[in-house]
Amino acid sequence: MATPNYGYEKRQKELAKKKKKEEKLKHKAERKVGDGPEDGAPDESEATEPTEPGSDTPAQA
Repeated sequence: MATPNYGYEKRQKELAKKKKKEEKLKHKAERKVGDGPEDGAPDESEATEPTEPGSDTPAQA
């Protein structure tokens, strides 16, 4: 039976970890650019729009 190549396995784990970290940072940057406030609180424009379909002023689509 062949002996395990621990150096290769370690390198593959390191590459997978690096790729996962880069993906996480990429998604975090996209959220930061796309959403605005990250704390989940709605900004002022969302808070002033009516939420009910039968309201007096129409909501923006």
